[in-house]
Amino acid sequence: MLWVAIVSRWIHIITAVVLVGGSIFLRFVLGPAAAQLPDDSHAKLKELVLGTWKKFVHGGIALFLISGFYNYLVVQAPLHKGDKLYHPLMGTKILLALAVFVIASGLVGRSKAFAGMRAKAKLWQGIMIAMSILIIGISGFLKVRPNPVAMSSAPNAAVGAPIDN
Repeated sequence: MLWVAIVSRWIHIITAVVLVGGSIFLRFVLGPAAAQLPDDSHAKLKELVLGTWKKFVHGGIALFLISGFYNYLVVQAPLHKGDKLYHPLMGTKILLALAVFVIASGLVGRSKAFAGMRAKAKLWQGIMIAMSILIIGISGFLKVRPNPVAMSSAPNAAVGAPIDN
């Protein structure tokens, strides 16, 4: 089962790299460059880019949900049973991720309910990127912080030494 955990983690990280990196590229590189085009060319480019990007967003959300819940429920949660900091931070991370999924879906979709969001796409892209960076920060912290539950059960564990989780 180790190989399933490794593949799941790789999928999760690669999906994050593609979607967060792609969002940053769209917001800070492609968007400003496309805004310099004539209106009709800009609209056509936006339609073509979003048509392809939408597939990445929807596929990425599915991969995040599958790999993320597997990584948490099967791999990580048992290692952190009783850890009073891990689970609240993981819950915060999951709630932020769900909000990012809603924003990302709204920005690439056609629903009238999200038309206002699409009209202010730069603002919402910025919010989504900031939330994604916060998620990455929480993830990094959870990955390297010492696991107090594991340390208390390991008689020779060095105080403050990270436990691979």
